Amino acid sequence: MKRPPLYTVFELIRFRVWFAWIYRVEVRNPERIPITGPVLLVANHESLIDPWLLGLATKRPIRYMAKAELYSYPVLRTIMRWFGTFPVERGTGDRNAVGHAGGLLLEGQALGMFPQGTCLPHRHRPWHRGAAKLAMSTGATIVPVCIVGSERALRPAKLKVGLPRIRIIVCEPIPVEPGPPNMARAKDLTARIEQAIEQARAPYGPPAHAWYPEKHPA
Repeated sequence: MKRPPLYTVFELIRFRVWFAWIYRVEVRNPERIPITGPVLLVANHESLIDPWLLGLATKRPIRYMAKAELYSYPVLRTIMRWFGTFPVERGTGDRNAVGHAGGLLLEGQALGMFPQGTCLPHRHRPWHRGAAKLAMSTGATIVPVCIVGSERALRPAKLKVGLPRIRIIVCEPIPVEPGPPNMARAKDLTARIEQAIEQARAPYGPPAHAWYPEKHPA
């Protein structure tokens, strides 16, 4: 199983240590993430830095889908490939991306997903069922992860950086029996993921997207 090269670089420069120190990151229950075997780490999405934060929850390399538009920039494309990401055409049911994701899980890898699709609070952000369908088709364990505080770390568009304290709460794993995906089961699994993350977040209140006015242009 080939390890994305940027993970090796980050280990050499002790990225985890200083990144966790900058944001005073607290990771709760990391032992709930299996150390081997296929796993889907499914998290809420409040900031552009969420994939980097999710990586602090486990020492396993995490593979991500990334929107295809980002791959039009040569330098960014190279960095993302070194990080182990792969492109997906959002909103199209991209079969190539889904097939690649399923193949990674069948190889026993870890896949990170943000079912809300966007971190922008002014957009409609329902929890999509793609992660549940992947788990059903591969038998991968789902581990919901709640990220608290990242919405104050980095604002997109008009760039603004903050240094909030961030908590990463790993919820109870959800074992999934492999079988043909169906709408009812995918809907139920997605609801369980959303509920687990909302319960973990409840003591801290809703995301504080205070940098955005109530009405913000898309």
